[in-house]
Amino acid sequence: MELRLMRDPFEVELVFCGFTFLSLLSYAGRWPAVLCGDLHLMHDSRIRRGEGWVSGAGVSEASARLVLVQGVSLLHPEDAVFDAMLSGWERQQRGGRRLQPDTIDDRTGMVRRFAAYTNSYPWQWTASDLDEWMTYLIGELKRAESTIRGYQGAIRMFCDYVTSPHYQWPAECEARFGTHPVQICHEWNTTAHLVDYEGQPARRPMTREEIQAFLDHADAQVERAVRHGRKGALAAYRDATVFKVMYGWGTRCTETSRLDEVDFYRNPKAPELDRFGALHVRYGKRTRGSPPRRRTTLTVMPWAAEAVCDYVTNIRPRYPAAASSAALWLTERGGRLKPREIEARFAEYRDALGLEEALVPHCLRHSHVTHQIEDGADPVFVQRQVGHVYPSTTALYTGVSGDFMNTMMRKVLDRALDGGG
Repeated sequence: MELRLMRDPFEVELVFCGFTFLSLLSYAGRWPAVLCGDLHLMHDSRIRRGEGWVSGAGVSEASARLVLVQGVSLLHPEDAVFDAMLSGWERQQRGGRRLQPDTIDDRTGMVRRFAAYTNSYPWQWTASDLDEWMTYLIGELKRAESTIRGYQGAIRMFCDYVTSPHYQWPAECEARFGTHPVQICHEWNTTAHLVDYEGQPARRPMTREEIQAFLDHADAQVERAVRHGRKGALAAYRDATVFKVMYGWGTRCTETSRLDEVDFYRNPKAPELDRFGALHVRYGKRTRGSPPRRRTTLTVMPWAAEAVCDYVTNIRPRYPAAASSAALWLTERGGRLKPREIEARFAEYRDALGLEEALVPHCLRHSHVTHQIEDGADPVFVQRQVGHVYPSTTALYTGVSGDFMNTMMRKVLDRALDGGG
């Protein structure tokens, strides 16, 4: 291996096994990339072409010429190019669309599963390959409608990426393999999203009686731990308050776990609620690669505000990390309560009460919406409270009871009959 200094003081030319690469040294003196194995990743902004250097300005970092080093013979070109395609697609989603790592990993995993099923590469895929895979997923694995659409969506987006001339993969595949990738997902062989809700029928809003029984059971666990002198009374009290917040303000699991103590503040229109008149939700659900959406949810259940006040005043200060952490829900080790821990405690209480297994913490949010509508709240107000962009989304959350429907019917009939008379 030989190193040669270039005219630029921060460039060196690396000659290894007869191949010449350019690496740009950072001011800290670190190498920007390690070239190894069959797949050579290029992080420099310029690529060597023939006798001169070609600027990478205007070229996406997800394009073929910036992911694969040009002019290098690959030992296993098919695997190397496929891996490079996935790497470039990940960059495109992460850099351009600002998607979350978990979302990117899930989509990449779906593409890899499809490639493993077909035992072929993207430039060899056909629409019939997708049809066969869908038949396998539906017929043998019994995948749900929404799951099937998720798989198809990932394959469609990947094919959009590798067939786009902007990323140069068609030309790269033509040069290396004599063929190019095509879009295999079309309107006539994919599932359309034609209905608003495809969730499990049993995943429904909880009734008022179920909510009351659930919260009573959560409170009973605190009394039980205290009475028997068992460890875990603080955690039980914390979790009981968590569920009251999720129902009282209609928050999601992630939103609830990310709350800080300062997120509650006064509402001048409701001075009787003290500093718990409003809740600032800073980590709302993301959409289309956007950052977390923020919203302010006004307090509509005074008893929930009293529960949080009691927790903040008497329980949270007992945690060792209370003085140093901003998190509202602390653990005994000083960390922040995680969504999966909320889900686990909810499942424990649900099973103890003999409720359906399909019920999850998110059903508390559904219950909040439903009960607010039943109590006469304006649907637009409820929509803004829970952070829905479209009224139709709020409608999906609403599962009003038969008594409420009959009451509304009686009012409409009485109004019509009185008017006719």
